Amino acid sequence: MNEPRLKNIQTIVFDYDGTLQDSTANYIAAFKIAYNYLVDNQKAVPKDWKDEEITKWLGYSSKDMWENFMPDLAAEYQTAASKIIGETLLKKALAKEAILYPKALETLAYLNSKGYKLIFLSNCSNDYMKAHQQAFQLNHYFIDMYCTESFGYIPKYDIFQTFKDQYKEKFLIVGDRIHDFEIGHYHNIVTIGCNYGFGTEEELQKSDIRINDIQELQKML
Repeated sequence: MNEPRLKNIQTIVFDYDGTLQDSTANYIAAFKIAYNYLVDNQKAVPKDWKDEEITKWLGYSSKDMWENFMPDLAAEYQTAASKIIGETLLKKALAKEAILYPKALETLAYLNSKGYKLIFLSNCSNDYMKAHQQAFQLNHYFIDMYCTESFGYIPKYDIFQTFKDQYKEKFLIVGDRIHDFEIGHYHNIVTIGCNYGFGTEEELQKSDIRINDIQELQKML
């Protein structure tokens, strides 16, 4: 596939959930545990959640998720429920129950072999990032890994601004949510949207190029 916009790319920034990791099952389980906690404390009403109603929050920082999902919930309960989700996801990662998309690591290894420098940038906690780094030996593929918790959960495009000068241009962003495509918008960088992730059609339309499988990068780069 000859895509002129991808010519001379040197550094690729990857999102994680919905791009490299299929966190659907683990996040749904964690969300339901946290929501049941709120119900038990009379801060929410019982509800039979549909999977898509839950997975739409994947890719959000915990701060943004609660501000959009239950903005009127007291901060102490937002924090407690967020902690439950985080701890549940962490336990599943440490128990090796996390799942990457097929050929995700193979694709990263391919890109390494072609000389691309890879950077991890996720709306996640530091512990979550480290657990997945350990589970999948991600440090073998990424030259650096960044999580939004380390930056006070500021937007990804602001985090990118803090480190972009450390690396060689030209950059490429690969992700599935609006937070990833905003990097491209604010910094005039080409973005690839992952149709198989958790982004809505409206969000994915903000990307420059779209793929249906992470392996497609091996044909494009």
